Amino acid sequence: MIALIIVGVIVLILIIFVVVTYNSLVNLRNKVKDQWASIDVLLKRRADLIPNLVETVKGYAAHEKETLDEVIEARNQSVIANTPEAEMKASGELTQALSKLFALSEAYPDLKANTNFMQLQTDLTDTEDKIAHARQFYNDAVLLYKNKLEMFPSNIIGSMFGFKQEAFFEADESSKETPKVQF
Repeated sequence: MIALIIVGVIVLILIIFVVVTYNSLVNLRNKVKDQWASIDVLLKRRADLIPNLVETVKGYAAHEKETLDEVIEARNQSVIANTPEAEMKASGELTQALSKLFALSEAYPDLKANTNFMQLQTDLTDTEDKIAHARQFYNDAVLLYKNKLEMFPSNIIGSMFGFKQEAFFEADESSKETPKVQF
């Protein structure tokens, strides 16, 4: 009778452990998704600001078509990206294209003095800062989730219930390069 009670207690402890571990993995996975959704909102806001910026620059720097086309193409790739990995890649390319576009303002004093351009540049810079912070929060959430999935014994529960790793939001190699702007 005592042996049966001991076995029952052990089984109950194992069930509680599995439930608690499973729930913590679900919590961490949902936190990763929530943080990604925050980044996604900011990336869409940035994409919405870009057409206005490009139109403003066109009036002052019409012969800078290559730079403007590059920004438009990078923005379009960002909009159609449908996976986090594709959005991460497109975001890096868009950041690099925007750097070139902002560098143009140095060559065009009238553009630099345009209040519409200045406001759009401020809005985009603010959005870029928010994206950088959101990336950090996302990567922190991914780190916690990855750690939980890789550490014993929660890794057993994670693999039993099909929890998958998430990717860090890392800058691609092209976004680490200094943009080259020629006038």
